[in-house]
Amino acid sequence: MAAGGPAAMNDGDDKGGLRAALGGLTTRGRSFLAAGIAAAVCAYVLGQGDLLRVGLLLAALPLVCVAVLFRTRYRVAGTRRLSPSRVPAGTEARVHLRMENVSRLPTGLLMLQDRVPYVLGPRPRFVLDRVEAGGRREVSYRVRSDLRGRYPLGPLQLRLSDPFGMCELTRSFNAYDTLVVIPRTEPLPPVRLAGEASGYGEGRQRALALAGEDDVIPRGYRHGDDLRRVHWRSTARYGELMVRREEQPQRARCTVLLDTRRIAYQGTGPDSAFEWAVSGAASALVHMLERGFAVRLLTDDGSSVPGEGEGGFAGSTHESADSAGLMMDTLAVVDHSDGGGLSRAYDVLRGGNQGLLLAFFGDLDEEQAAVAARMRQRSGGAVAFVLDSDTWVQGESHDAAVAGAEERLRLLREAGWTAVLVKPGADLAQLWQLAGQQSAVTQSALTGGVTGGTTGFTGGWS
Repeated sequence: MAAGGPAAMNDGDDKGGLRAALGGLTTRGRSFLAAGIAAAVCAYVLGQGDLLRVGLLLAALPLVCVAVLFRTRYRVAGTRRLSPSRVPAGTEARVHLRMENVSRLPTGLLMLQDRVPYVLGPRPRFVLDRVEAGGRREVSYRVRSDLRGRYPLGPLQLRLSDPFGMCELTRSFNAYDTLVVIPRTEPLPPVRLAGEASGYGEGRQRALALAGEDDVIPRGYRHGDDLRRVHWRSTARYGELMVRREEQPQRARCTVLLDTRRIAYQGTGPDSAFEWAVSGAASALVHMLERGFAVRLLTDDGSSVPGEGEGGFAGSTHESADSAGLMMDTLAVVDHSDGGGLSRAYDVLRGGNQGLLLAFFGDLDEEQAAVAARMRQRSGGAVAFVLDSDTWVQGESHDAAVAGAEERLRLLREAGWTAVLVKPGADLAQLWQLAGQQSAVTQSALTGGVTGGTTGFTGGWS
């Protein structure tokens, strides 16, 4: 990624640039200038011609250095490349810098400096020796952040100094790059969750389209399509090349709901409950995309990351990587919302059966637990990971917090949720496995209830 194109190391005749060059005098240069002026004044007062010549020499030396640097016509091109440009929190990325002298003159000693945010580490500085005409130099440094977010890198700066150390001039490139630090993700075991009887997204059902000449369902031609599938009648009708849509894959759907309410979480930092919920949502959506699901990311305020497919879900398999990247970029900068409830998310979900629902909740009071219970009616299966922030801040020994969390879990389970309590420092993979076991028991109980003719099963857990 380019940090900037060719950049001249002079400002021409611009008066503002000359003033900036004079401002680049170092302590040594200012001292020489002050000593020269003082000696010249004393020589004038005392009538000493030799002292006057010494004073003029001392004062002229830093000014000559400023003029030489100001008129220097170095042209240097700089590029920056991030490897990779998207990294999980706590993972290092390497930044590669390349400087190329595109002028016909060799450069002097250069100091290269790149601006980086404080959370990524110290500001990198490199000293480059004389760069011949047409030559290039490459350096690299590492950046790392434990906090997710989007961090600008740049601008890249070059500092040029004279051989006597009287003056230093800094030139900056204009371009910036962005390092995206996404939440940590954890590999999850391939368990079957409640409400997904189609082989956990792998056994996709396919509906054959009507293949008759009159009932054919055409679509636009895509690169790589077999020309034998071209439907000439539809091509003539629509004025563009159309092919027969012989199959329409129906992918299992999954919605990942992230509760971002500020009042639902306590504490801050990489080990807080909110960061665990964000990391859990990221792990779940990546896992479900890998398993073949069409996934949508939804927050408590009703906003979602649109995918390429129908209804805002991620598109076909070859688009899953792009969809995952888009959702991970969103999770990299997601923050607390000021909302007090989950009603907006419920309004989005109540439009119809949205397949599997995976929710990461913070604190739930009685009212919000009731809203969450109604969400279960709009999904084929629902799994909730409930984080009680009191236990994260005060510890598991806080009996009142634990009792309140268990009561909320009971309400969710009675509504048909597979609900799991998340304790401080919990391992998501183990909780995922536990959710799969609870879903299997729920499905077994429901099947037994239907076979035996019983109607009293509530799905509750003790």
